[in-house]
Amino acid sequence: MKIAVIGGGSTYTPELVEGFARRANVLALDELVLHDISTERLRVVGGLAERILRRSGFPGRLSTTTDLSEAVTGTAAVLIQLRVGGQQARLVDETLPGKYGLLGQETTGAGGFAKALRTVPVVLDIAAQVRQLSGPETWIVDFTNPVGIVTRALLDAGHRALGLCNVAIGFQRRLAGMFEVAPERVRLGHVGLNHLSWIRSIEVDGVDRLPKLLAGPNLALLEEKTGVPSDLIRTIGAIPSYYLHYFYCTDAEVGRQRAGSHRAEEVLKLENELLTLYADPALDHKPELLEHRGGAYYSEAAAALVTSLLTGDDGDHYVDLRNNGLVPGLPAEVVVEVAATVNRSGAHPRPVAALPPEMLGLVQAVTAYEELAIEAAISGDRTVARRALLANPLVRQWDVVVPLLDDVLAANRQFLPAFFAGGAARG
Repeated sequence: MKIAVIGGGSTYTPELVEGFARRANVLALDELVLHDISTERLRVVGGLAERILRRSGFPGRLSTTTDLSEAVTGTAAVLIQLRVGGQQARLVDETLPGKYGLLGQETTGAGGFAKALRTVPVVLDIAAQVRQLSGPETWIVDFTNPVGIVTRALLDAGHRALGLCNVAIGFQRRLAGMFEVAPERVRLGHVGLNHLSWIRSIEVDGVDRLPKLLAGPNLALLEEKTGVPSDLIRTIGAIPSYYLHYFYCTDAEVGRQRAGSHRAEEVLKLENELLTLYADPALDHKPELLEHRGGAYYSEAAAALVTSLLTGDDGDHYVDLRNNGLVPGLPAEVVVEVAATVNRSGAHPRPVAALPPEMLGLVQAVTAYEELAIEAAISGDRTVARRALLANPLVRQWDVVVPLLDDVLAANRQFLPAFFAGGAARG
């Protein structure tokens, strides 16, 4: 069995490698391939990955390559965790919207839109090669942000794909610690979109512990973890994803961004430190510093999900998949993020209750934006791109949309060939 990781030079990769190393025998994994466009990052990250696998007694082979065709040929599953434009493009995503008094963030708002434009065509090209060289039955697991948009684009193109985010599993692990139980005893009523989700129940051994949690002293801890006020959490009766504070507390976040540094700057510095550590030939495990990179529990979530898809163990996971009537009030083709049982035939979502109006209205607005963002990314049509920004709840103002789009396209021109034909902007 062969599994490929696209974006294998990522600083996340050592976590992922450890996750697969723990499951190598269950998976009967013969080969793990790391692909990246950077030979230097492959050398450094691949070297650490080799030492981790050797220490774990991994019986298979690790290979690294810059050749995408070589990486994806004959694979059972392909994980995609790339970042088009790197951290420098992310910095633009986080800073450019501030020129217009808007939130700057890499997965939501105008920044998330820019990232979607860069990312969707690249991932679709990768998926097309996977289909050609490994067949349509190969699973594609996307961890590349914006996960919901990318996953929907993959599914729209007919690929066998699931999206994956670490938000839900992170909450599961924290709540398990809070209740002093093993994580597998905690089931979350997690529902919404990627980076726009709520936890509406916390079942521990079948008993919902959320009502008491919202009424108790640990509510202050939830405020700290989510970035939204305790009174808001009580009002909606659910735990919002951290990313919802960008919608619920927009002006406050814009003010903080004006006054301080941006996450991209911190991550760029952190990545350089991590790569220096990874280059140490004595290091054979993920360093503690990686915990500060973000993406906690990604290795556990990704490796466990791939294991369920390839072995059919009926594991419980939190994934991004087609709605298909699961959440009332949303079109079938929308990609939602929910709890599901996963086996060889795919993800089978657990039933969810209808969203209340204040949640459903926001989800409907964002799904409309996502649909237009995908169309714009594929077509390179400026009119569609403007409509996408109008639909985006964190942009939506016409006097901002036109100049903002001009700036986004200019800043990302090298990554957006669909928008420029013969050297001129299209549309």
